[in-house]
Amino acid sequence: MNIVEKMEKKKIEEAIQKYLDVHGYERMAVKAAMFDMDGVLFDSMKNHAKCWHETMAHFGMDLPEWEAYMHEGRTGAGTINLVSMRERGCRATEEEIQNIYKYKSDLFNLCPKAERMLGAYELLVKVKASGVVPMVVTGSGQVTLLERLNRNFPEIFRKELMVTAFDVKFGKPNPEPYLMGMAKMKKWLDDRVLQPCNFIVVENAPLGVEAGVAAGVFTIAVNTGPLPDGALLSQGANLLFHSMQELCDEWEKVVSCLKASS
Repeated sequence: MNIVEKMEKKKIEEAIQKYLDVHGYERMAVKAAMFDMDGVLFDSMKNHAKCWHETMAHFGMDLPEWEAYMHEGRTGAGTINLVSMRERGCRATEEEIQNIYKYKSDLFNLCPKAERMLGAYELLVKVKASGVVPMVVTGSGQVTLLERLNRNFPEIFRKELMVTAFDVKFGKPNPEPYLMGMAKMKKWLDDRVLQPCNFIVVENAPLGVEAGVAAGVFTIAVNTGPLPDGALLSQGANLLFHSMQELCDEWEKVVSCLKASS
C-alpha cells in the first residue's frame, strides 16, 4: 500500500471512528447498504433538473437547473410549494400542484431513458460479494421500478427490501424513508436488535444525506452532480466520493475498515 492509499484508508478509519464516538457505538457490523436511485444508480438527475426548470418557466416561475439538485428527494408538491412561495408569495393550490407536476412528468417521459451510473453495477456486485445486502430507498413511485432495476442490475435487489414513495408519508429530508428501510431489513432477517450502525446509506443529494444522518446511519455522499462538495458535507456526510466509479474502486478499503471496526 503506497502513501496515498494509506492516507485514504486513514481518512475512512477516522470517519468511522468519529461516527462511533458521536453515536456511542462500540463497533459497526454492517448488514445492509441503502442506495438512493436517481443520481446514484441511474444518471437521471440531469433530466429531472432540466424538466423542473422548463416546467417552472412554463408556469411563470424560475427554478434554475442547478437548484433542482438541492431539492432532490423532496416530494413534487414540496418542491412546487417552495418555489411558489418564493416566486409568488403563496402556496400552490392542489389543482395547480397536480397540473404542474403532470406537466413535469410528461416532459420527463419524453427524455431519453437514463443510463445506469458508471460503476454502479460493479459496486453493487462488490457490495453483495462482501456480505452486505444492497437495498433501494427512493422517493420514486414508478410502477415499473422493480422491473427497471432488475433489468439494469440483475440479481441484486429484492422487492421486499425496497422503499418507494408508496411506503412512506414523508419524503427526504425526513428520515422516514431510511427508518422504513431499516424496519424492512429487520423484518426480512427477523432480527429485532439491528441498529442504525448495522447499515450504511449511499446518497448524492443534500436532502438525502440529511435524511440518512437524521436516521442515525453512516452516510456516504457521492457527488455526481454540479453542487460543491460542501453542499453534501454540510449536511453531515461521513465520507464523500466524487463518482460511483470512485466509490467502487475504493469499496475494498471501505468494507475492510468497516469490518475492522466490528
